[in-house]
Amino acid sequence: MCGIMGYIGKNESLPVIIDGLSKLEYRGYDSAGVAFYKDGEIKIIKKKGRLADLKQAIEQMPESGIGIGHTRWATHGVPSDTNAHPHTDCNERIAVVHNGIIENYAQLRKDLILEGHDFVSETDTEVIVHLIEKYYDNNSLEEAVRKALKHMHGSFAIGVISKDEPDKIIAAKKDSPLIVGIGKGENYIASDIPAILGRTNQVYIMEDNEFAVVTADKVEFTDFEGKPVEKEIFQVTWDPVAAEKGGYEHFMLKEIHEQPEALRQTLRGKIRDGKVDLGDLGIKPSRIGKIYIVACGTAYHAGVVGKLVIEKLARIPVETDIASEFRYRDILWQSDDLMIVISQSGETADTLAALREAKRQGIKVLAVTNVVGSSVAREADKVIYTHAGPEIAVASTKAYSTQLLIMYLLALYLAQERKTLTTEEIEIITSELMKIDEKVEEVLKQEEKIKKLAEKYQKVESTFFLGRSFDYAVAMEGALKLKEISYIHAEAYAAGELKHGPLALISEGVPVLALITQDNLVEKSMSNIKEVKARGAVVVAICKSNLQEACQECDEQILLPEVQSLLTPILSVVPLQIFAYYMAVFKGADVDKPRNLAKSVTVE
Repeated sequence: MCGIMGYIGKNESLPVIIDGLSKLEYRGYDSAGVAFYKDGEIKIIKKKGRLADLKQAIEQMPESGIGIGHTRWATHGVPSDTNAHPHTDCNERIAVVHNGIIENYAQLRKDLILEGHDFVSETDTEVIVHLIEKYYDNNSLEEAVRKALKHMHGSFAIGVISKDEPDKIIAAKKDSPLIVGIGKGENYIASDIPAILGRTNQVYIMEDNEFAVVTADKVEFTDFEGKPVEKEIFQVTWDPVAAEKGGYEHFMLKEIHEQPEALRQTLRGKIRDGKVDLGDLGIKPSRIGKIYIVACGTAYHAGVVGKLVIEKLARIPVETDIASEFRYRDILWQSDDLMIVISQSGETADTLAALREAKRQGIKVLAVTNVVGSSVAREADKVIYTHAGPEIAVASTKAYSTQLLIMYLLALYLAQERKTLTTEEIEIITSELMKIDEKVEEVLKQEEKIKKLAEKYQKVESTFFLGRSFDYAVAMEGALKLKEISYIHAEAYAAGELKHGPLALISEGVPVLALITQDNLVEKSMSNIKEVKARGAVVVAICKSNLQEACQECDEQILLPEVQSLLTPILSVVPLQIFAYYMAVFKGADVDKPRNLAKSVTVE
């Protein structure tokens, strides 16, 4: 979740570092800090709160050609200036920034204290700098860091500088992302590619157990034992302007409106002559016995839709699991199982852990991610990319839509190869998918109407989302969007479960957002709506236009363009995203950076 940025070169380091960290704000943070070398000393400035506070604090600092910076998301120790990174050793010779979790930090800290080291913070990171200090007296900085790494259990991406060797940054990685950017007479380290976009598009993506010595003129890679590692430069093709707000008040609103284009980009080249072409996925669909779809948060909700559509079209049993739960189960693996992992960032810790367990069991893993070169992309057997472009807002919108699209394409591909659908049936669905971007554009035209609904209900303290089948999957995503950015309590229920408890929560004036898009379930859904209305609920229906008459009893209606019931999730989620956005705006919430949440959850 934290962000790392380091610079060494011909220019002043601090503006470069602050700019890089600002491009990593989407990862979430509660404090920030920098360390830099000047006049024979390591100087450290750290601040709890926003980057703006740190930027103000360093405005009068002297120029320096080397430095490291960090945005911290608290995992050990409360958010504070003291617990913020970088951390330094007893003699302030060394500074360290770190992403990840040192699992054995308590024992390491105890041992180091007994050896005379003084700790000032509550963090696990501080043990790293004291371990390096322990070995530094009789070794080079590289050797001291390598010796320290041997004692560290857990995940880490670290950047290290020293006042005794001010011409280098040491970087090391294990189970936490880290890249090295290549410039002319200057080089960078960062936890994610957006940090360096606009400065260079040439990067080395570090793999686990790799170690880098970064100077202004060169980068040398080895493993943790010192054996040289040959690496290829990765050329980044992203447009740095894509990360700007483009005239929208918030990134989230911009990204909601970017969904048609994201869908077009993701679909490009994947449907040819009515057939789905996903390239070589390295699987034999006819031999798949069971599929596990594993993900977290919004990606999990996309996986729920994936389960429904794969079972319906390809006739393969599918289990959808939350990664943080799945990884601790005792799975009865079979050799013909397939795992599909979904992660926008490709760095979600629990999803990666589940992926690695499947690989240990010899199970094929297919990844769906938005980030080329991410850990998920590198470690899975095959990857299908969602071409959503950079998504900055913490609350996912366009990444979710493109994940849904990939689920449909994958289901159609499996059905096509297994011959569970006729050629004509596949062509009917693919032809609708080819126009789905236009249908989303139609839904976006209702923004003003949805905004007025949000203004009307902005004072509510609790909301409920109802749906059946595909609608329930979308209801879960709608509830998540509302709660995570507006801080309003929101729960999603399968409509048929109302009588089993949730109905007790319905009272006068409580808003219920009901999804009614499945033609074969309209009567059942309307029966549930009558139940909540009888208890005073205000019902807002999101329904297909052909079902408008059936939904007349609802207090409000948001109509969707006509589309196969199967494909409605791509459309029906859009009004819920807009509703959540404006509810948050009217409440004055920090839409793009909601409290206590991070974009990329890279710790467990």
